Amino acid sequence: MGGFFKLLKGGSQSSLTAAIVNFIISGLKGGAFVLTGNVAMFAEMMHSLGDAANQFFVFIGSALSKKSPTDRFPFGFGRLVNLVCLGAVIIVAILSYETVKEGIHHIMQPGHGAMSTRNLLINLGVLGLGVILEVGVLYKAGKEVLQETNNNYKGLAPLTSAFVHSKNAKPATKLVFMEDTVATVGGILAIIAILIAQFTPFNIAEGIASVIIGLMMFYVVYKIFMENAAGVLGEHAPEMEIRVSQILFSNEHIKDIQRLFVLKEGEDLHVEATVELNHHLTLKEVDDIREQLTDIILQQHHVTDVNIEFKDNDGVQAWPERADDMDHRMPGQNGIFKHHN
Repeated sequence: MGGFFKLLKGGSQSSLTAAIVNFIISGLKGGAFVLTGNVAMFAEMMHSLGDAANQFFVFIGSALSKKSPTDRFPFGFGRLVNLVCLGAVIIVAILSYETVKEGIHHIMQPGHGAMSTRNLLINLGVLGLGVILEVGVLYKAGKEVLQETNNNYKGLAPLTSAFVHSKNAKPATKLVFMEDTVATVGGILAIIAILIAQFTPFNIAEGIASVIIGLMMFYVVYKIFMENAAGVLGEHAPEMEIRVSQILFSNEHIKDIQRLFVLKEGEDLHVEATVELNHHLTLKEVDDIREQLTDIILQQHHVTDVNIEFKDNDGVQAWPERADDMDHRMPGQNGIFKHHN
């Protein structure tokens, strides 16, 4: 049991924080829906509840994925986080459907228009508080995105530049960031819809908002499903392959790369390479080259395992870019490579 709790400490903290916050928000929105019967509030309640359940499962999955390899599973549990994400999006998909259905029902049969001042204040108060809390979670997730991608995370950067770098973040962090982006936008949209329905004859505004929120949730389902399905199957990481090839060619003794692939398993990257060397090198020199290159590659983001094999140069260029055409600056100089701790 102690080992299980130790694993939980290594889970995605942004997922855990988001799950707790969204459970609280869903309870507040559920209470407001019971008191007011507002359809936009129902959509937001379902959205927050789906996010909370999703993020909790992702937290558990991200923690268990760090479990050490066993005799039965010698390659570890890295892909477990992808499996959990795939299961979690099923919950969001069901709630998305219910949200869209309820919105369409309200559009077809709109309510009575303006609500009482008491109900208006309840809805706006709960939604406003929800948006504030969601922005806090979004900021934390954005900060983790920038930390994981080795970018500056000060000031408003987690709410601005994190969108550009989120595609390179860990699966769990990316999911939380995407879900809370939609949750924040959905909360603001619900507030606008309630105000429109309250002060104009456009009574179907809340139903339209509910449909839009549901469709945004479906978009998250699609993105997360496609990315994690690829992770479960085991996908290659082309950007890291380019970076690793540059690192390999940065050594003057590397003349060609016969084979190179970077396999992505969950949050981890595994590097396999076969390279060609000059004939005259001693075994000690080859071992030194292997150690130097392995250390540099392991410092790249998410890389956990490196296997480099050496062969004599056969004089036939197999890699698309020749070593003589590469920029031979060592990693870390002039910003070509960044070391990730």
